[in-house]
Amino acid sequence: MSDCGKAMSVKYIHLDAVGGVAGDMFIAAVLDAFPGLEEGMVQAIRAAGLPADIGIDLAAHRDHALTGLKFAISEAGHQAEGAHHHRTFSDIRDALQKSRLAESVRAEAIAMFTLLAGAEAQVHGMSVDAVGFHELGEWDSIADIVGAAFLIVELNASWSVGPLPLGGGRVATAHGSLPVPAPATALLLEGFECFDDGVGGERVTPTGAVILRHLGANQARGRGSRRMLSGGTGFGTRSLSGLSNVLRLLAYEEAEPTAQDQDRIAEILFEVDDQTPEDLATGLEKLRTHSAVRDVLQIPAFGKKGRMTTHVRVLADPLQISAVCDACFEETTTIGVRYQVLDRVILQRQELQLDVDGRSIGVKAVSRSGGITVKAEADDIAEIVGGHDARSQLRRDADEVFRREEGS
Repeated sequence: MSDCGKAMSVKYIHLDAVGGVAGDMFIAAVLDAFPGLEEGMVQAIRAAGLPADIGIDLAAHRDHALTGLKFAISEAGHQAEGAHHHRTFSDIRDALQKSRLAESVRAEAIAMFTLLAGAEAQVHGMSVDAVGFHELGEWDSIADIVGAAFLIVELNASWSVGPLPLGGGRVATAHGSLPVPAPATALLLEGFECFDDGVGGERVTPTGAVILRHLGANQARGRGSRRMLSGGTGFGTRSLSGLSNVLRLLAYEEAEPTAQDQDRIAEILFEVDDQTPEDLATGLEKLRTHSAVRDVLQIPAFGKKGRMTTHVRVLADPLQISAVCDACFEETTTIGVRYQVLDRVILQRQELQLDVDGRSIGVKAVSRSGGITVKAEADDIAEIVGGHDARSQLRRDADEVFRREEGS
């Protein structure tokens, strides 16, 4: 498969911040995995206004352990007046809007600069349009963001990223010496999982942080079946003691669909023996309506000292365990819960609304080895007049309507 063909089939990309994340590292890692995108990216950066006397360098690189690519913008020969003066966000935005960039790439680049300007404005207490980019106003940073925008558009993938290294110490900026991560970077990284590996310095740069924020990179990798497509390694400019300063990229395509999907579910368990049945029923019903809860089961049991107790089992979104545990404490009298995340296999299903004899009936169609089974939603047939026979007939009618529409 050609590089362009591989890029078109990518559905999921994971980033592993071994050394950290920066704009140049992101570009190098992507192009190491998909070299066929280099020419288009260079054209995009030139279309953004990069002067002809500024070089775009992509070169093979290796350290003590790994090989990969390093990306850089060379301004050594650039003598344009004001080349190293800071630019305001409004200046950069206006220049991008007037550039020859493709509309989709222009929109991605402006969106990233807008995120960055918003963080800087919050840190320095000024309006977004008045934010001045000093280091980030230089052509290397503009090229990083425009280049990243082009690659993001071309790949059109879902992204995830592992835990991010915090770094430490201070970094020199136009505002003076600032703590690492720099204040604007810290704002952009809110919500991301970070760790301290004992290696200092600026490990995630502002451009790296804004790319991750713009991508909406998830930190909980899905466990569905995927096929490895390619990998890439992008080097940063610094050398780290005993550690490769790289961003690793792993690209996947989804495996062919089957009648079964692999999934994960959180199971939360607890017992209640000191809440009235009436109030417990109310609390559990409220738990069922929580957006992250899939189901709530209750089972009568004998607890300590022979007391009757209720065993509660909650199935929930694994990414929302903390929120669901909080809801369990709020709605019941339990003072402790147990949880685990389980692998599960689920059959493919689809939920539809059908017109059955003038009624809107929700159905769930499930793919099984013997064919598709169809079940009408209980809430939609609960008020049918005529008892069991009428409800059974409506279920059969819903099944027939589904198969007739599928056949057509």
